[in-house]
Amino acid sequence: MPSLEVDREQWSTRAGFVLAAVGSAVGLGNIWRFPFVTGESGGAGFLLVYLLFVVSIGLPAILVEFVVGRQTRSNPVGAFRAIGTGRWRYVGWIFVVTTFVIMSYYSVVAGWTIRYTILGLQGGYAADPAAAGEQFLSLAQGVEAMAFHALFLLVIVAIVGLGIRRGIELAVKVMVPAIVLVVAGLAVWAATLDGAGAAYAYYLSPDLGAIVADWTSILPAAAGQAFYTLSLGFGIMITYASYLGEDRNLAADGAIIIVFDTAIAFAVGLVVFPILFTAGIDPGDPGVGAIFITLAAAFGELAAGGLIGTLFFATVAVAALSSAISLTEVVVAYAIDERGVGRFRATVLVCGALFVLGLGPAYDIVLLELYDGLADGVLLLLGGVLVTAYVSWKWSEEAIEELERGIGGLGRLGTSWIWLARIPVLVVLVVSLVLGIVDYVGFIDGSFLPWLRAL
Repeated sequence: MPSLEVDREQWSTRAGFVLAAVGSAVGLGNIWRFPFVTGESGGAGFLLVYLLFVVSIGLPAILVEFVVGRQTRSNPVGAFRAIGTGRWRYVGWIFVVTTFVIMSYYSVVAGWTIRYTILGLQGGYAADPAAAGEQFLSLAQGVEAMAFHALFLLVIVAIVGLGIRRGIELAVKVMVPAIVLVVAGLAVWAATLDGAGAAYAYYLSPDLGAIVADWTSILPAAAGQAFYTLSLGFGIMITYASYLGEDRNLAADGAIIIVFDTAIAFAVGLVVFPILFTAGIDPGDPGVGAIFITLAAAFGELAAGGLIGTLFFATVAVAALSSAISLTEVVVAYAIDERGVGRFRATVLVCGALFVLGLGPAYDIVLLELYDGLADGVLLLLGGVLVTAYVSWKWSEEAIEELERGIGGLGRLGTSWIWLARIPVLVVLVVSLVLGIVDYVGFIDGSFLPWLRAL
């Protein structure tokens, strides 16, 4: 139970909870990260491995976080203090640190989406990829990036500060359906472009030989993206489930969330890659600014590109907001539950600290990549390993009992779920964590340290 007695809010409807969880999952993880990770990982081969991860580890892993949150009715720190023993009682801190690090640069990227929406209204997308790259660097770092970083955080304060029902739930009931409709419409439009056929071949026809040859890169990227896009390892699903009643069918809700999230991620690929192929732009250009450089250049080449670009980046901005709400709520819930701080004051304090921490990524993209590599390749997977290991091996009976609330007796299904978490999910996460650490060390040695020496 929470360490301080507080009046804990609950979702007013099932749709509110599902849409909030989908909104968390759909955000920048699908529209910002998914295209550039898919592109730099080879297209269809990565997509296949990613979908396998979503199916095999997605539902068991999301249920692990759900049962912890609903059982304890607390934030991740309070949840593990309630169910953990010994050093396991401190595991919840990993989630708070992870979400804090991610949100500090996430709001910077979200600021880019606002700036590129305005740029589209001005008809200002550079048509040449090289010019688009220079344009991106001028907009994505420096004082202007800091200003839009601050603007986005102010919007977060306005929504999260109002609470679960009046703020978060109300906002996602508008934002998530809008994201779905716009992405579906853009996918239909993208199918009419000249490069659609080649794009679909790249995106939908995997080369198994290439997957085997490059598995050490594809595996951690796909596992990390699966966890990132499903909001696993953040503590978000623990926090959101803590606002649930006992009569909810967690398995059904988890399946709905995963289906919606995966469908939208897949649809985003159907939008992005036809645009890139039509404009003759290499979809494998890596980097966190990929969609802002390559897509902006593509929009500059296309007829009505300014209008389509404005619509696309506005959708990305809304998606970023839906995810940022959930990220911020994890830390805000900690301040409310553990420190007894009022919601609005807690939100202001958290967003103020996020602004300060995010000044580094807003100053230089190398620092943003440093934050992102740590969060995505290490912290997310570490949190996933620890929560899965504890729940499946040391808290399994309580976990099954909690899952049965709102469902009824599970029998062998409950045992099967626990063993899926114990073996395949845990093995995949541990292997991916090791490979992610190796990749991150390589980034520090190859990119960050040279940048640091050049200062």
